[in-house]
Amino acid sequence: MNNNVASSTPLLGRGRGRRIGLFGGSFNPIHNGHIALARQLLTLAALDEVWFMVSPQNPLKQSADLLDDLLRFLLARIALHGEQGLRASDYEFALPRPSYTWNTLQHLHRDYPQHTFVLLIGADNWQRFPQWYRGADILRDHQVVVYPRHGSDIHPDSLPTGVTLAATPLLNVSSTDIRQRVRNGAPLRPFVPEPIIPLVRRLYR
Repeated sequence: MNNNVASSTPLLGRGRGRRIGLFGGSFNPIHNGHIALARQLLTLAALDEVWFMVSPQNPLKQSADLLDDLLRFLLARIALHGEQGLRASDYEFALPRPSYTWNTLQHLHRDYPQHTFVLLIGADNWQRFPQWYRGADILRDHQVVVYPRHGSDIHPDSLPTGVTLAATPLLNVSSTDIRQRVRNGAPLRPFVPEPIIPLVRRLYR
C-alpha cells in the first residue's frame, strides 16, 4: 500500500492515536494552492496528518465537469507523493451517497477509534454550515478549523466554542482556474504539481 494513501482499509487504524485533519473537496483537480494550505494547517492546527478526502459527491455543489472519482483520487495521490503528513484518501468512495460529512465522521470513528479527527473547511463553507446535514451534531462532537476564502469574511469573535480561524493566506488559484487554463492552452506551472501536469492537460482538455 502506498504510504500516501489513507483508504477504507482498517490497517491504517492500528497503532498510536493521531490528530488528523480532514480536508474535503472535489479536488477537480488538486493544485499547489491546496497543498500549500494543507502544509500550513498541519502546523497551525497542531495536526499529525492531513487527509485529502476526495469527495465523490458534494450535496451542496453539483458540477457537470466533475472528473471521474478515481481519476481525481489518482491525481491527488500522485501530487502528494513525498509530502510529509499529507495523504490522499478515497475513504468516502465506499460510503453511501450523497457524501455527508456527518456520515463520514461516524464511519471514521468506527474504523479508527483511537484517532481524533478535526474538520478543515473554508470560510465559504462555514457561512453555509447551517445547511449542512447534522451540522449541530458535528459542532458538538468535533473541532472545526476554518481557513479564509475570498469573499467570505469571518471574524474570530463570531465563532462558537470548538471552532477556530486559521491565519492562512488567501489562495490565489482555484481548480476552476486550472480547468480554464487547460482549455486555453495556458501554462500550468507553477499552479499544478509538476508530476501531474501531463495528466491534468490530457484529462481536462
